[in-house]
Amino acid sequence: MDKKQAYSCYYVSHMRTLFTVASSKGQIVIPAALREELGIKAGTRLALTPEEGRLILQPVTDDFIDSVMGSCKGEDSLVEALDREHRIENDKDLRP
Repeated sequence: MDKKQAYSCYYVSHMRTLFTVASSKGQIVIPAALREELGIKAGTRLALTPEEGRLILQPVTDDFIDSVMGSCKGEDSLVEALDREHRIENDKDLRP
């Protein structure tokens, strides 16, 4: 693949759409201007989220981490679940 043809930039009305080509290993090139705009540097972790037939690629920043905190929380907090397990275990130990 010719490096100059690795990606193209098209402006469609008010949207900026960038196109890139996946390599045989699934690797893609993120254009330098976009990397700079989003603060993506070598070693930056990226979150990939499939959504309605699209792939959302997002740098893992403090803001991103704050936005997903608590999203996997169940009915109980971890502390409450551990306390409940300990009570159940203690009850078993106290039975004759």
